[in-house]
Amino acid sequence: MFSSALKSFSSNISANYTISSTPNSTCGAWKVYDGRNKSTGRAVSIFVFERRSLDPQAGLLGPRSSSSSMKKIHEEVLARVKKESNLLARLRHPSILELAEPIEDTRSGGLMFATEPVTASLAGLLLEKDDQEKAGGVAGRPSRYVVEDDNGQLRRRELEIDELEIQKGLLQVAQGLEFLHESAGLVHGNLTPDSIYVNAKSDWKIAGLAFAGPPDTSDTPSNIPPISLSEVLYHDPRLPRTLQLNLDYTSPDFVMDSNVSPGADMFSLGLIMLALYNSPHASPLKSNSNVSAYKKLFASSSSAPSSSNNFLSSRPLPKELLESVLPRLITRRPGQRMNAREFQQSRFFDNVLVSSIRYLDSLPAKTVNEKSQFMRGLPKILDQFPRAVLEKKVLPALLEEMKDREILFLVLRNVFKIVRLLPSGRRAFTEKVIPKLRETFVAPKGSSGERDTAKEAGLIVILENVDLIGESCSGKEFKEDILPIIHLGLESHTHSMVDKSLGCLSTIMAVLDFSTIKHDVFPLVAAVFSKTSSLGIKIRGLQAFVILCGGPSDASQDSEDGLDGVMQPTQNTKTGNNSVLDKYTVQEKIVPLLKAMKTKEPAVMMAALAVFKQVGKLVDTEFLATECLPILWGFSLGPLLNLEQFQEYMALIKTISAKIESEQIRKLRELSSNSNGTTSNDLMIGSTEACFGSNEDVGENDFERLVLGKGAGNHTSTMLGDSLRPQPQRSQPSRAATPTFSWSTPRAQNSQNGESMASNFEQLQPSATHSSPLSTPLNNFAPLKPSPPPSAGLGDSTSNGFAAMTPLRSSNLQTSTWSSTTAASQTQTAYNLPYTQRQSNFSIPPPPPPNLTSPFSQFSVGPPPPQTQPSMQAQYGRGLNSNVMAMNGASSSTQAPRKKTGLDAYESLL
Repeated sequence: MFSSALKSFSSNISANYTISSTPNSTCGAWKVYDGRNKSTGRAVSIFVFERRSLDPQAGLLGPRSSSSSMKKIHEEVLARVKKESNLLARLRHPSILELAEPIEDTRSGGLMFATEPVTASLAGLLLEKDDQEKAGGVAGRPSRYVVEDDNGQLRRRELEIDELEIQKGLLQVAQGLEFLHESAGLVHGNLTPDSIYVNAKSDWKIAGLAFAGPPDTSDTPSNIPPISLSEVLYHDPRLPRTLQLNLDYTSPDFVMDSNVSPGADMFSLGLIMLALYNSPHASPLKSNSNVSAYKKLFASSSSAPSSSNNFLSSRPLPKELLESVLPRLITRRPGQRMNAREFQQSRFFDNVLVSSIRYLDSLPAKTVNEKSQFMRGLPKILDQFPRAVLEKKVLPALLEEMKDREILFLVLRNVFKIVRLLPSGRRAFTEKVIPKLRETFVAPKGSSGERDTAKEAGLIVILENVDLIGESCSGKEFKEDILPIIHLGLESHTHSMVDKSLGCLSTIMAVLDFSTIKHDVFPLVAAVFSKTSSLGIKIRGLQAFVILCGGPSDASQDSEDGLDGVMQPTQNTKTGNNSVLDKYTVQEKIVPLLKAMKTKEPAVMMAALAVFKQVGKLVDTEFLATECLPILWGFSLGPLLNLEQFQEYMALIKTISAKIESEQIRKLRELSSNSNGTTSNDLMIGSTEACFGSNEDVGENDFERLVLGKGAGNHTSTMLGDSLRPQPQRSQPSRAATPTFSWSTPRAQNSQNGESMASNFEQLQPSATHSSPLSTPLNNFAPLKPSPPPSAGLGDSTSNGFAAMTPLRSSNLQTSTWSSTTAASQTQTAYNLPYTQRQSNFSIPPPPPPNLTSPFSQFSVGPPPPQTQPSMQAQYGRGLNSNVMAMNGASSSTQAPRKKTGLDAYESLL
């Protein structure tokens, strides 16, 4: 549609502005499009008038006309349209619609010009309000005005006409009329809802100056032609109604008196006020664009609006408006009407909200002292304003005052309070506040970068409201626009500024990602901590480290610590784990900073203790043992700590030590369960075998050679020698398979005697100065052979048919030359005594009674021929018992003949 038409335009506007594809509203003969400057990004509204709308096919000009009359009509319409734009270019006032680009002709005959952004005309708003009321209230029907934001998303404009909006808008229109009447010397001539526009800030602006001209009583020369009432009052059916005078809002001065005066505009203003409160929202005069019908309305008091008929309003009117304003506006005689200045001073505007808006409009002209007083009192009434007025009127006006550095902090306090009050505060903050903050505090690239001390107070206000900022913008916006401002606070030389900057760290971590925290935030915090000489900043830096390590934030605690080291309990909030520093940074960066601290003030020490509590949750136990514990011990011995503070340090040291111990025990258990390590018993067995030789059982062939006397020459391992070796305590079931013989004596049953005997034995060591009967090789003994049951002279017979060996009860026993070097318990293990012997080939009777001189028993076995004593290792084997050891203690002297017993009797049998 319009986009195809724009292709035929060759104008500056179409070349330099991007224009929306569809109009957002229609105001009279104009279609209003949203536009934006391609180079600056400035938003504008583009008014477009298409000449094709004047063609007869469009149905606007009624029946067909001749070519000459058509040309004249077109020229009249185009002249009025151009006059409106040209006057906007000449008139500059806050209540006059601001022109951005002058009107331009196009090849196709269309016209277009650009103005400040407008939402809609007052006529459009009243029409929408009628639709809402018909649908069941304001919330019954959504707004039909849709705009496109910077991200390309469509959203509905928030339009609201409440009492304050009406008062504010009428006041602005009156200010515009005052400018036209007194400064410009003009009469608007056609003041209607179609000629009043509402801009993006919710301000009402005057436009539609196609019928404007000087009053009849003006003596000032003007290049603007006067209004020709004979022409404008004639309604031509061939012209669009929107391009002709609207009689429903026209003063009787024009129609009945043919008088052009400023009072005509004030009469029209009174009719607009009635339309605002009427239902439907239209003028009480219904002339149908007919002059005769208009005159008839004023011919009767009942059809003309007056105080007696409530000014023909279908709804009750405000008391101030009904009593003091409308009677002096809607009156037949112009001399009885109030002018624009008097209207602004009427009781209708006598309330604090309207007065505040009026003061806000004139704020640029006020002194610094007056601005300061206004800003200090404004927060008290902000919550009384309608939210639409706050967003569209108050907030933009305050943001414009941020250029004044002396009241910057007062302005920002009001700005943040408004953002908190607005339901759409997030959008307002992103679209309006953030650009102003970036413009005010962040120096552009390439600038000198010198700090402006006048902004310090405003920077503190931003830091105080950083929680609101974090909730109102995304992480990307926070990083690009807000984080540089916080950097300014951290780099400040003012301690209170640095303290506020460190105090907002918990909010920063909740918004930013891990990479930004590690590379952009932490280095600044570490630099502040290491360079500051203030104990308060030192403590705040340690609290920041706690937060960076994932600990609780303490936003409520001020820098007024008292430096006593007593940490007050507060309600804390956890930071997000996704932004906590990693283990490497904690070990390599934070802990060395703590270690390098020189101060020993209790407050600093206790703040450092809180950091170590968090560090203990992140680092390895090995790092805790080697790095953290030495630092903690050093800090705990600080000379300024009291008992309670020292106990807190000791509690943490014990907790960390217990953690290290449990972790190490767990590791060792896992290691022992996953590996086949050697035990202490295995190591003892190996050493015993190294000393005493092999631990293998005696084979059948070895035993046969022993008892038959075969092959005893070079064999070094004898049965008896093997039996002398100590038996290790093993749990292998193969031990139970040791072979036994029919002549073996049953195992001793009295374990008590064995235990008492074993306690008297000690480990035997060879003596180099004594000889022993065992020095003769054991293989020189006569072989043992089983025989039939012996005679009674051999003593008591055992169940296996062999005589039991009994000890020789001689009084001249000698003490053994073996010396003891170990405990009795080791002896019992090394030598298999009778009561614990498992693999002995012979059963030995119990030892002699304890009243004997020697603790060792002696058998009546003749000593072997004397030979050179072999090595100690070859003499001992398994099965060594007290009876065999007794042979080492036998006397080498000749003994008296005695009756053969034991082995002697057994040998004689063989």
